[in-house]
Amino acid sequence: MIKTIRKILYRSIDNKEISYENLNDFMKNKKVFLIDVRSNQEYEEGHLNGAINISLYNIEKEIENIVKDKDELIILYCSSGSRSKEAKKILEELGYHEVYNLKGGIDRVWIQ
Repeated sequence: MIKTIRKILYRSIDNKEISYENLNDFMKNKKVFLIDVRSNQEYEEGHLNGAINISLYNIEKEIENIVKDKDELIILYCSSGSRSKEAKKILEELGYHEVYNLKGGIDRVWIQ
């Protein structure tokens, strides 16, 4: 029960979401792995510059080939933010520490 409560509190306190504007700042000043977790088809239809495509369904088995150091900065995105939130959870469970979600996903970026 205590572990469940901690997980709920952790999620509500530390969303680790960034805006598109903050993404640009991160990309200018730090080494960042920008990962698009949408399908290959969605990625081919359009993606953010510098993004690597690893679909949500492949992230667990492919991430260690791309990001070897679990302290590297990783920013995930999808269309709306829901798949990237799920991918963030998977990466954190694998021991990655600096994982962020692009708030609102790529759809929000394209609307601006």
